[in-house]
Amino acid sequence: MFEEERKYRFQNAEVIYSDLEIVTASRADIDHLEELSSRNPRNRIRLCAHNSPENTLHEMLIIHERSAYVRPHKHPGKSESMHVISGRVDLVVFDDAGEVTQVIEMGDYASGLAFYDRVEMPIFHTLIIRSDVLVFHETTNGPFQPGTTVFPDWAPDGSDVAAAERYIRDLDQRIHSLSGKS
Repeated sequence: MFEEERKYRFQNAEVIYSDLEIVTASRADIDHLEELSSRNPRNRIRLCAHNSPENTLHEMLIIHERSAYVRPHKHPGKSESMHVISGRVDLVVFDDAGEVTQVIEMGDYASGLAFYDRVEMPIFHTLIIRSDVLVFHETTNGPFQPGTTVFPDWAPDGSDVAAAERYIRDLDQRIHSLSGKS
């Protein structure tokens, strides 16, 4: 029903495009996207409000479950903003050698935490999802060209789930030791 009613095109299990002139999202849509996310192997899904990877402006509603691995990356020549709709997340920023330079705790507006960020410069960053599900709105400039995202050699690529889980556990421990949290 969702796909037919909303006129969405599935590019793959993680990426949906809209063919509507005016794209809206309700709680029911987010609930359905969360269900779709829970059924795909990487526990994530995105609804692209733009209708093509070639668009110059990309706006997406993105759902990540706690177990979703966001490989550290940067986007030369692009900016990226994130607005948390629900859930909790740490935005972790690194230098080029993989040392943590900043951790921004984020949540929805009611949480009292930062709920919006914009990364203007090409800096390595990742997300550590702190809630069962994270729902956020992301905006970046297009067109989408897969080869332009830069991934560091100091973080796993995600193909080995156990290695990605170890990396996140180790990163979490480094963050806690930096902040003095136990």
